[in-house]
Formats: sequence, C-alpha cells, structure tokens
Amino acid sequence: MPERATLVDSCVLLDIATNDPKWADWSAEALATALDEGHIVVNPIVYAEVSIGFSSVEEFEEALPAEDFHREDIPFDAAFLAGKAFLAYRRRGGGRRSPLPDFFIGAHAAVRRYRLLTRDESRYRTYFPTVELVAP
Repeated sequence: MPERATLVDSCVLLDIATNDPKWADWSAEALATALDEGHIVVNPIVYAEVSIGFSSVEEFEEALPAEDFHREDIPFDAAFLAGKAFLAYRRRGGGRRSPLPDFFIGAHAAVRRYRLLTRDESRYRTYFPTVELVAP
C-alpha cells in the first residue's frame, strides 16, 4: 500500500493530551493507524492550538516528535481557499467575523490532497467536500 499523508486536527491531539474520557481511545487508535499508513502532518494552526496545554516548547516537541509529526506551512493557495470557504460560511449565516482555524486546516488538507483526521467532521464535509475524512 502506498504511503498516505494525513493532516491531524487539533481536537484529536488534544483528546490524547488531555486523556479525554470519551474520545482519547478513539483518537489514539485513529492516530496510530494513520501513522502506520503514512506520515502525519501538523500545520502552524494545529501546532498553536495544541501547544497551549504545554508549559515549554521542549515539552511540546517531546510530545509531538518531528520524526512522527511532519511540520508543514499552510500553502498560499490553501489560504485563498480558506478565505473562499469562510465567505461561503458567512453567506450561509455564520456569525464569526474572522476566518476560523478549521477553514485553514480544511483548505490545507484539500490543496495538498491529504486525508484529515478529525472528530469535527460537519464543517469539513460542508466546506471541503473533496477532503477524505477519517472521523468517528
């Protein structure tokens, strides 16, 4: 089987880091499966959202070792797509005034054709229908 890249959403990593009673087991198993099938990608949005639970960058880097979690910047064409998805969200009555992190994460997965490992599938299915989701 060819190697597959999977962008991991913050919620999955936070489930594991906080040992969430409802989702930690599912998230850990899904992450392990994705790692067995290819490489895991995190972008600066995911990195920032997950980092708040750690007291130092060294502690965080130990929890998300670079050999397992490939760091990748958000491509500019993904930022453009995130803006367009956000505009569609606003036109549908969405109340937020600035682009939500999920739009950058979804657009990054869409542009790079990565699978997206997440539990928050509703917005991704709506605004990024071409993204293959790994979700409960």
